[in-house]
Amino acid sequence: MNETPMTPNVTVTERAARKIGDILRREPDGAMLRVSVEGGGCSGFQYKFDVERAKADDDIVIARDAATVLIDPVSLGFMSGAEIDFVDDLIGAAFKINNPNAKASCGCGTSFAL
Repeated sequence: MNETPMTPNVTVTERAARKIGDILRREPDGAMLRVSVEGGGCSGFQYKFDVERAKADDDIVIARDAATVLIDPVSLGFMSGAEIDFVDDLIGAAFKINNPNAKASCGCGTSFAL
């Protein structure tokens, strides 16, 4: 099994990198996926995914294959040790963040509590 690359304690699985690469190929050159954490959702915090072409000076950059993921330092604090994955099952296809810091999460999978 392939190791997932680790950058500041956040990993991107091969499945997620493949899907991110597919998404970014349909965007203008230089597009990157930003993963962030913001207040809200049914459990207190939620993950947000945006396609961006601008990188902030303090962004953490995780590159794997054709995928480039940006995480701001504040969000990284909530995501330390997390794994970004992509699941495609009977319920549907979605990015899933397996976060060891989350004490609780809701059924939608995008909201969590610390």
